[in-house]
Amino acid sequence: MPFGEYPYTIDDKGRVVIPPPFREFVEDGMILTRGMEGCLYVFPVSSWKRVEEQLEGLPLTDAGSRAFVRFFYSGANKARLDNQSRVSVPQTLRAFAGLDSDVIVAGAPGRLELWNPARWEAAITAVQDNPPNPDLLVNFVA
Repeated sequence: MPFGEYPYTIDDKGRVVIPPPFREFVEDGMILTRGMEGCLYVFPVSSWKRVEEQLEGLPLTDAGSRAFVRFFYSGANKARLDNQSRVSVPQTLRAFAGLDSDVIVAGAPGRLELWNPARWEAAITAVQDNPPNPDLLVNFVA
């Protein structure tokens, strides 16, 4: 699992370096798409099939499910690392996530996340200020 957070910059062509600890995770290719809280999700192509299966399993008759699939799936873009271990982030996704120059590349279970640094700080502060419901964490620490 990828973990940690790394500050990087996006170059003028929309490319960001994937940190060395995360490169093996996405070496066979990746899918970039819109994520929650205004970040981008980066899934290894090898696990994208499971994501698609979950999306396909959502009820077509539910408007909220259709809206989420539309939001998540229509933003998806396939990518590979270049020779300098960079990934090109499409302009539409950079605009969605507010990625202009600086970016936080963070690990998460089963994915990477690309964050605008101000949004990242706000998201971290929000968890500190309002921790999750203790019932959600009952089995977190043994």
